[in-house]
Amino acid sequence: MAIFLTKDDKVIVQGMTGSEGQKHTRRMLGAGTQIVAGTNPRKAGTSVDFDVEPIGWGKENRTGGTVSIPVYATVAEAKEATGAEVSVIFVPPAFTKGAVIEAVDAGMRLVVVITEGVPVKDTAEFFTYAQEKGVQIIGPNCPGIITPGQSNVGITPPDITGPGRIGLVSKSGTLTYQMMYELSDIGFTTCIGIGGDPIIGTTHIDALKAFQDDPETDLIVMIGEIGGDAEERAAKFISENVTKPVVGYVAGFTAPEGKTMGHAGAIVSGSSGTAAAKKEALEAVGVKVGKTPTETANLAREILKSL
Repeated sequence: MAIFLTKDDKVIVQGMTGSEGQKHTRRMLGAGTQIVAGTNPRKAGTSVDFDVEPIGWGKENRTGGTVSIPVYATVAEAKEATGAEVSVIFVPPAFTKGAVIEAVDAGMRLVVVITEGVPVKDTAEFFTYAQEKGVQIIGPNCPGIITPGQSNVGITPPDITGPGRIGLVSKSGTLTYQMMYELSDIGFTTCIGIGGDPIIGTTHIDALKAFQDDPETDLIVMIGEIGGDAEERAAKFISENVTKPVVGYVAGFTAPEGKTMGHAGAIVSGSSGTAAAKKEALEAVGVKVGKTPTETANLAREILKSL
């Protein structure tokens, strides 16, 4: 089982002909993702050849070789030709809002925005538009989503872990990868990097709800970081709606107050948004919170043994 993304999903890559788009399209194909089209108005009618080497869990059951992916002028044309309902965006920040709106107008079900540095105003506008149209956004400034052994949409390394019993949602890309590695002996249903910007399309709460409803997810790992109140709101949601065990980690215990730390959303003001405050809120509703990623993984492992 999985949430939001399965092996049956057909994927369009917006920005596939650029250097980043080509690099990650090749890796996504290697992980078994069904990439069926790319878009570029200036290169419509052409195709891009990828030398694909199977990577990640189940690679022995996939064949490599050259894969030719057609390029269309618009997402709407690509969808009409292929039936795809998922899009992943690798375009510069200045063009991201237009790319998301184009995907939403084309009727994509899920749009994954990898781009970093998108103006918050642009994100607010395209996220509001997507909500009105019933389209789910993941990102921006995120590694994307991976259902190990099935599909990988974004930049998450597919060879860290295989399928298993844990659902993972994380603000941080690199901590997503580390937690996947720490718990690779157990594996994951789906791992989602939601991004750390002040406005994001998919929140901790969205992922928690989906994992709660997924019969194959036995435990949820939630990674947060300083800044904002997303983790406190997630704690309230957990107390009211989640019956599965949740293990948490909050990055930034040693961060100084009043400074932006890495992500645009990681701003601490006084006691608001601190790692300690988030840890306290989560523990108050029964979430076990680790002091390090390794301790967090060990907590998850111990809980799973007791189920």
